[in-house]
Amino acid sequence: MMEGIVTMTAFLLCAVPFAIMACFGKDSMTPVSFWAGDTSLASKVKNVPAYNAEMAKLYGRCAAAFLLTGLAGLFSVKVSLILFAAECTAGFYSVYKTYKKILDTYSSGD
Repeated sequence: MMEGIVTMTAFLLCAVPFAIMACFGKDSMTPVSFWAGDTSLASKVKNVPAYNAEMAKLYGRCAAAFLLTGLAGLFSVKVSLILFAAECTAGFYSVYKTYKKILDTYSSGD
């Protein structure tokens, strides 16, 4: 039981930053970045509120995935580790592709 609690706590700590970005990023006046320190978005994104709303949804889905993985850890650590491996491979690839679509949609085309 203790390993399940530790696993759940670890994945909840992974979910928190994504949840914070989802909650507070949607109301930001500057574009929410995907890559840390990316300052080029201000010149690329033409509709910042719509872009940030889409990014908030994307980050919210990331937070939900980590939350569900953590809850799975309460029942089976092995299952949660398999889910985590899927999130770190296919999941992050899917997130990156979604980010690129969002950026292309709201890009000024420069």
